[in-house]
Amino acid sequence: MNLEQRINAFVKLGDFLSQFSNETIEKKDNIEHNDLFFDGFKHQRKLAEEHNGWFTIENIAFALKGWTESLTIENLNTWLKPYQMDRVSSSKLVAIIMAGNIPLVGFHDFLSVLISGHKIIVKQSSNDKHLLPYLAKYLEYVELGFKGRIHFTENKLEDFEAVIATGSDNTARYFEYYFKNKPSIIRNNRNSVAVLTGDETEEDLKNLSKDIFRYYGLGCRNVSKLFVPKDYKFDNFFQSIYHWNDIVNKAKYANNYDYNKAIYLMSEFDILENGFFMIKEDESYASPIATLFYEYYDSEELLKKELENKKQQIQCIVAKGFNENEISFGTTQKPQLWDYADDIDSIKFLLGI
Repeated sequence: MNLEQRINAFVKLGDFLSQFSNETIEKKDNIEHNDLFFDGFKHQRKLAEEHNGWFTIENIAFALKGWTESLTIENLNTWLKPYQMDRVSSSKLVAIIMAGNIPLVGFHDFLSVLISGHKIIVKQSSNDKHLLPYLAKYLEYVELGFKGRIHFTENKLEDFEAVIATGSDNTARYFEYYFKNKPSIIRNNRNSVAVLTGDETEEDLKNLSKDIFRYYGLGCRNVSKLFVPKDYKFDNFFQSIYHWNDIVNKAKYANNYDYNKAIYLMSEFDILENGFFMIKEDESYASPIATLFYEYYDSEELLKKELENKKQQIQCIVAKGFNENEISFGTTQKPQLWDYADDIDSIKFLLGI
């Protein structure tokens, strides 16, 4: 199985996923093996929603749409063009330990291992266990060369030759010790921040609200902290995010909102809130569900230095004209294939093991 065959298989998978990339499912003609897989994946999507209260149909569809848009021949070729993809002299067994905070959060690692010519063994989070195994079966049908190269396990990982593991700060320390003798990428907690100047338009702030609320803020690319200039007024910010007010009708979100609000009030913390969302001045980067932390800055130059010093805690910086590495408002949950988590090039890693 050569690179072209592997790319074509993932393009077909993207075509298959396009049927499920909206809340209303639409069966299409000319999708390979649709008679075998369409109804089954429809059922898996429903199981994923029932199993995890954070995985609403809206959020699952959003994730699937993102992969539908990424898995095109143009995107895959653009992504892989800078690499010498023939460098893999022998196929290795690569273990992937996945997080489960948002739907298919580990798919990029899954894709990277297989597209680079390696075999894979996946240990999924119990929070996100329904979608990927079914998509792996689809891949095996559209490209027989994948048969026997994709494995899932709930047991101890064994006989692997490299590992990519994602977890909390605590589990990352465990991973670093446990996998110290293996080539590895170990990821821990990161958060995303936004830098405001006060000159943002209503459209900018509405787009920022997507970065805050999509997936209920559970992703590492979700904005959990604002940096604002001295004397910043939050009126326009609250007005621009208010269209997300229906989110408080989601039971798990509402429970977190009520709990965190009660904690803040009992502790007599100063907060601003609008009935479904709170902001609190705090130096921490990781904020609880339904809460956004903010911090004032004196100068952009000093802030740039601070963020550079804290870069190991930051996944994305969302801004408009702040620095060269910033991400535009509203795009944090639409990464390109070449936007690597923690800025670690997984394809380069995989070609070098």
